[in-house]
Amino acid sequence: MPERERDELERRKAAASSALAERTPFAYASAPESSEIVRIEDRYGLFIGGEFVEPKSGRWFGTLNPATEEVLSEVAEAGPEDVDLAVTTARAAWEESWRDLPGRERAKYMYRIARQLQERSREFAVLETIDGGKPIKESRDVDVPLAAAHFFYYAGWADKLDYAFPGRLPRPIGVAGQVIPWNFPLLMAAWKLAPALATGNTVVLKPAETTPLTALLLAEVIQEADLPPGVVNIVTGAGETGSNVVTHEAVDKVAFTGSTDVGKIIQRAVAGTGKHLTLELGGKAANIVFEDAALDQAVEGIVNGIYFNQGHVCCAGSRLFVQESVFEPVLERLKERLATLRVGDPLDKNTDVGAINSKQQLRKIEELVESGVEEGAEIYQPACDLPARGYWFRPTLFTGVAQSHRIAREEIFGPVLSVLTFRTPEEALEKANNTPYGLSAGVWTEKGSRILWMTSRLRAGVIWANTFNRFDPSSPFGGYKESGFGREGGLHGLEPYLEFEEDGRAG
Repeated sequence: MPERERDELERRKAAASSALAERTPFAYASAPESSEIVRIEDRYGLFIGGEFVEPKSGRWFGTLNPATEEVLSEVAEAGPEDVDLAVTTARAAWEESWRDLPGRERAKYMYRIARQLQERSREFAVLETIDGGKPIKESRDVDVPLAAAHFFYYAGWADKLDYAFPGRLPRPIGVAGQVIPWNFPLLMAAWKLAPALATGNTVVLKPAETTPLTALLLAEVIQEADLPPGVVNIVTGAGETGSNVVTHEAVDKVAFTGSTDVGKIIQRAVAGTGKHLTLELGGKAANIVFEDAALDQAVEGIVNGIYFNQGHVCCAGSRLFVQESVFEPVLERLKERLATLRVGDPLDKNTDVGAINSKQQLRKIEELVESGVEEGAEIYQPACDLPARGYWFRPTLFTGVAQSHRIAREEIFGPVLSVLTFRTPEEALEKANNTPYGLSAGVWTEKGSRILWMTSRLRAGVIWANTFNRFDPSSPFGGYKESGFGREGGLHGLEPYLEFEEDGRAG
């Protein structure tokens, strides 16, 4: 090649390299999911006896899109009379049909619900995102598929209860009062409904007041599945409605997922009543990274555990413990990864961090983050533009965190990570267990023996190894200490909805 042409080629290469270096970070073109598949009614009544009915209370409340602060619909607020009607209807359905229906017949209804969830998955995902603020890719890829999977899984157990509990005769308890939170509205409904129906119980379900719409859409699916009227009843409202469900004298079983403070109130309320009770409460999960871990994999797992879901899961890995020898490279990679996260329109398929569920929740996050700064921790937030309307919070990372800091002790329920260090496995274990919570934890290491050593000593109900936030309907989930008691999912999830007699035929 002639020298002049060679020089020109080198000049072009240098110019291209310079242009690439100066280019702004890669920008994704907007890819919003259409909301036209969803039809939101102006008003929603209560779902009682297989029909939507006007509330006897005469009260209604608005549910908002947290990304725009737009009122989506008016929803009925159930008063004591409404709750009493729902429980009475559930009791009649249990005594007259559902209790004595063969398991294989109950399973048929559940399979119909599961298939409808699959067929209408896009509709449910879009509605979940509009009403709750979570990114569409989480609703689409996690929430809806897992909800359907839970109905499929427990439908399979409906006619095998004698096999599941050999030597004992399982019997349904009666009417289950179930109260669920706003972070996984559809999935939490499936977690509660599926085992209750499979075991022959009827249900009064109370969804969170800020995210009622997918539960009400599920009511339409229940109608289409021809579930006998009264087997599932859905009453909407705030804390007073939930309290009326929990304390109703004809409710035999209470299942609650929510905050530890409310869980304690419920436990006191049902004490001495003979009601069966399971509680899945708050968490302050520890994610522990050892020096031999695959760091890129660990960083991605950390981000998945706290930022992709906005920290809105009770098992979010909001406390990160990093072995001192790899603290710097882990922190550097974390900051690089945070800078790539996209915050914005939850319906955009490129969005990683959506809207905070409510103004109240946003204020709580802001207050705890301010306390972290005031107590001396060092804050890092990547530069990003937040939408002018809606409830938003930047992905946040704290270093220099002490065990005594509020951000290391209290459940934040937002995209906020506290990073602490340790030197030995014993120190990591002591720090991880130094919390009143015990819902979940994660361990990152290449040594199988260390995984087994840590998991046998961590006081947490669910422990992930070299991954985080992975769920399966066949795997039980639940906590220790102030994270509650009882298990949901798997064979263990059936037992809280059953009473047992000794099988005289055994042995």
